[in-house]
Amino acid sequence: MKENFETIIVDKEDHLAWVTLNRPEVANAFNTRMAEELLEVFGDFVSGARQARCIILTGAGERAFCAGGDLKQRHGMTDEEWYEQHVVFEDLARALMDCPVPILGAINGAAFGGGTELTLACDFAYAANHARFALTETTLGIMPGMAGTQYLPRAVGIRRAKEIILTGKPFSAEQALQWGLVNELCEPEALLDAVKAAAQRIADNGPVAVRGALRAINNAGFASLKEDYEVELASYNETVPTQDRREGIAAFNEKRKAKFTGY
Repeated sequence: MKENFETIIVDKEDHLAWVTLNRPEVANAFNTRMAEELLEVFGDFVSGARQARCIILTGAGERAFCAGGDLKQRHGMTDEEWYEQHVVFEDLARALMDCPVPILGAINGAAFGGGTELTLACDFAYAANHARFALTETTLGIMPGMAGTQYLPRAVGIRRAKEIILTGKPFSAEQALQWGLVNELCEPEALLDAVKAAAQRIADNGPVAVRGALRAINNAGFASLKEDYEVELASYNETVPTQDRREGIAAFNEKRKAKFTGY
């Protein structure tokens, strides 16, 4: 089983698995390779090739959990290249939905765009008290594409979700806790210990019972998630061939305000 990854670190500690996003020099932003490697790991959990009783997902460094998609890599992509890359993100989103092992997020810093979507894909998450969150995609001429439009209303309510996604405005860890996006805030130096303690409590419980309970809870809250995700993807794909998508990514890379035209 491959363990020598380029963009992530995977460790095993007794019954706990640690998955660490490891591109701190770019705030752990997703490039294609990171998405492929995460897909491989979580695909292995889905298939049973990789075993654990609880998974902890975090980021390297103190500044960021995940800044979302690597917009430098995406700058200048053709529509076809964009679609091809996004298929990997879509497959990862589905693998996270199907993961039979509880996933706990240790959100060690900023979680923007896909970073917030990864937080939402966790079964629950604790955050460092300096963390910040945002779904900034509409400010770039695109929209969430890793089930953010589906997870967020279920976590924070539909009216708050509309505000977060349609404005793209960042919000604090305190707001994330108040709204139900994360379960607990920690001092940065205490975060990993707190998440590990919660993960260990889960791992100490009956594995068959935990997996069964997780499956039943997800059925209560997410029974139509995959079907609903297809609606998100159809809308997302409409943004890819637009001039606004190209303008949004160019403006980000050129450090200026985007000028959208609706085309």
